[in-house]
Amino acid sequence: MQNTIESNEKRGRKSFFGYIEVVFNIVYLISAFMMGMYIFSKGGETFYFLAGAMAMLLAIGDAFHLIPRIAAVMAGRSEKIERLLGFGKLITSITMTVFYVLLWHIGIGRFQGQREQWTLLIYAFAAIRIFLCLLPQNGWYEKEPSLKWAVIRNIPFVFLGLAVILLFGLNGGSFKELRYLWLAALFSFIFYIPVVIWAGKYPKIGMLMIPKTCMYLWILLMLMSV
Repeated sequence: MQNTIESNEKRGRKSFFGYIEVVFNIVYLISAFMMGMYIFSKGGETFYFLAGAMAMLLAIGDAFHLIPRIAAVMAGRSEKIERLLGFGKLITSITMTVFYVLLWHIGIGRFQGQREQWTLLIYAFAAIRIFLCLLPQNGWYEKEPSLKWAVIRNIPFVFLGLAVILLFGLNGGSFKELRYLWLAALFSFIFYIPVVIWAGKYPKIGMLMIPKTCMYLWILLMLMSV
């Protein structure tokens, strides 16, 4: 009897936190989309075009992963939903790579073209990352994807992120609206890396994706303020 009560309590807690996640994901996707629309409305300058594209890419790309997660909470997991989750993770991995490439271009454009000579290296990191994501060894559709390949495909992504963090960290102070953008990008990786390494073994670590997502919204808010 006691075991049954405890089991019901655990299911209740799981359902509660699942619904919290659903609400958060919906608010996040709508917020990112609306921010993108607002930034686009600010004008036809390259800065606003790239920033708006970043926001829209974030919303659309993450929707491929988050909508199946919402469906899994609301309707339960199934083979079809599991495959959609795997496909969504693949799409999100690619769109997040492009997100940072666009952020790099925003930086070199805003900071008077500084470090343009490094752009080819940025493209190389992004191309390698996307190529690695597309390899079947990642096991996107498997119940327990390869940890080894999760680490491998994120190595060029980390280098790409570090380049963006350094660009904004060294130059962002000249624009008060962007002076903390490097910090938001840094914390997004601080929250993301433990998920890549340990979430498979310790699922609760996956909750770090919530503050990681908040860092992306912070980045968009800073871009909106320019």
